[in-house]
Amino acid sequence: MAATGTAALTAHSPGALAGTASRVRRPPPARPARLPPLLVLLAAAAGPGAGGAARLYRAGEDAVWVLDSGSVRGATANSSAAWLVQFYSSWCGHCIGYAPTWRALAGDVRDWAAAIRVAALDCAEEKNHEVCRAYDIHFYPTFRYFKAFTKDFTIGENFKGPDRELQTVRQTMIDFLQNHTDGNRPPACPSLDPIRPSDILSLIDNPGGRYVAVLFEGNSSYVGREVALDLIPYENVVVKRALNSDRAFLGQLGVSSVPSCYLIYPNGSHGLVTVGKPLRSFFSSYLKSLPDVRKKSLSLPEKPSKEENPEAAVWREFDRSKLYTADLESGLHQLLRVELAAHKSLAGAELQTLKDFVTVLAKLFPGRPPVRKLLETLQEWLATLPLDRIPYNAVLDLVNNKMRISGILLASRIKWVGCQGSWPELRGYPCALWKLFHTLTVQAGAHPKALDGTGFEDDPQAVLQTIRRYVHLFFGCKECGKHFEEMAKESLDSVKTRDQAILWLWKKHNLVNSRLAGHPSEDPKFPKLPWPTPDLCPDCHEEIKGLNSWNEGQVLLFLKQHYSSHNLVDMYAADLGDAGEGAPARGEEREGGHASPEQPLGERGAESLRPPSVQPPRLHLSEGSHQGLAAKLESLSAAESRAEAAAAFLGMGFSSLDMSLCVVLYVASSLFLMVMYFFFRVRSKRWKVRHHHLSV
Repeated sequence: MAATGTAALTAHSPGALAGTASRVRRPPPARPARLPPLLVLLAAAAGPGAGGAARLYRAGEDAVWVLDSGSVRGATANSSAAWLVQFYSSWCGHCIGYAPTWRALAGDVRDWAAAIRVAALDCAEEKNHEVCRAYDIHFYPTFRYFKAFTKDFTIGENFKGPDRELQTVRQTMIDFLQNHTDGNRPPACPSLDPIRPSDILSLIDNPGGRYVAVLFEGNSSYVGREVALDLIPYENVVVKRALNSDRAFLGQLGVSSVPSCYLIYPNGSHGLVTVGKPLRSFFSSYLKSLPDVRKKSLSLPEKPSKEENPEAAVWREFDRSKLYTADLESGLHQLLRVELAAHKSLAGAELQTLKDFVTVLAKLFPGRPPVRKLLETLQEWLATLPLDRIPYNAVLDLVNNKMRISGILLASRIKWVGCQGSWPELRGYPCALWKLFHTLTVQAGAHPKALDGTGFEDDPQAVLQTIRRYVHLFFGCKECGKHFEEMAKESLDSVKTRDQAILWLWKKHNLVNSRLAGHPSEDPKFPKLPWPTPDLCPDCHEEIKGLNSWNEGQVLLFLKQHYSSHNLVDMYAADLGDAGEGAPARGEEREGGHASPEQPLGERGAESLRPPSVQPPRLHLSEGSHQGLAAKLESLSAAESRAEAAAAFLGMGFSSLDMSLCVVLYVASSLFLMVMYFFFRVRSKRWKVRHHHLSV
């Protein structure tokens, strides 16, 4: 959920776009259609005059390059990349039915864009009528290839294939690239012809300081060429294709089946690569994850010296198959002390969303006991406040434990582990927030009774709806919040079970990753690939009709294991020490070179931190006490500076919550004294009456 907007996502990819090609827009990956098929057909039938609702591809949303009359010639003329353009009509029923396949194709070959690009042009738009006539378009959809470096105007080459299935079109794109001559072949396109055994021996003897992957395959196989094109945007790795015709040579290398990948390392060592399944997606994912293999277009800026930013030099080795306590706790710190603290006071929907979100955290967060106890205390305190507005500073006082309640603590030092980036501004909090959200949905499924008594029981959407409201109201990236809300409106109502809630969030997370792939916010060391990757969960991946598909049953099992409390590792988590001392006040520096050294606790090492016997304060207040506390809280915002100055002058060190509790106790004591006064006064009158009768 890194910050991004529609404008940012329409930036052009590298390539020679002459003339008016600046109007060509390359959006992020494909998104599912928002309308049911019948409504889409009705909208299409209305024609392009219906407010643009009939468009099948949208710049800034789909991976398809959206062209128009002013950009198609400039994009395809003398371009450094080849083009495959679909000329369609938005009122054509067949075009509407084919649109999901075209969007899926564009997303599937996104990494090929430097060599060949997938585009679309709507001939139903009035401004495009003339250009469609110029390209001799008579039927919809019509598919045309345009070779790279074509200087003269051409209507392109018609698509030639037995069908228009995704795999067929993708293979035809490869054939079209191979039909280029050496003079007009796209510079970014690797050689797709097979190499000889002698060439492989030369590569083994001279690896050239980079990875060289040799894909052995049959003559009719496209896997090697597809993997080679998948790796175009990545540096420090080269993919070559070799045929399995020389059986003796394959035996020398130990290749017993095809397709197989033989990897030559930069240091000269070499050997077969073992992947879960011999599929394009497995080979590509493995090669992209190799050390020092990163995207060319996202080069890292020079790092400052340690004196300027000591945190930049810190790197923590971690296991991608584990979930780290440090990430979750750092995410909570950022959420409670930074993001929510941007709101001076909370009321109405914001206050209710905070209460609901804290309730979900308190009941489902699987972290260490002091952190769980803090969340429980915060939830109980918020539940006892019948106020319609509270200053957030009062919440901060409890989060920072200024009351010194024994056994509660949330460390205020950020320490990313599984969410660390190759540069401080990359990954971090958005990554931790996703991990937190996934953890909550999985914990809700693992502990179905955890939310009993909260008003959320028996509601499979409870966690997702709470997350949805939090992201909408509080997440700092407004564009990200809008995208999340759109996804929720589209399909959240279809969630009927807790397992479906887990899978819904997983699907949307992958959709966001696909949309942000190639965006400047993407960390080149951690490219946004479909997750879980084949090396983490081989059984999660299948291949249907040549396209990588998900086995959702296996994905669900993986998610339940990965985000379970048993997979949570306390290594690198801050040493909580004496939880009774409370957390440092807000505003402390992030951990740097001058901070206390890291003290890994080991997996579940904090179980020795037992919760204290003293229960957190439960504020059962009378009506008068509530009124007094309400008046006090409402006056905090206006009198905050004066109260802090007075406290500093008196040297008392009381927090705003301390003062509120003092007012409550004062009012309660006054009421108690008044009750006792009237009690003894009535009793005294009765005694006098009784004594008078006895004397008579």
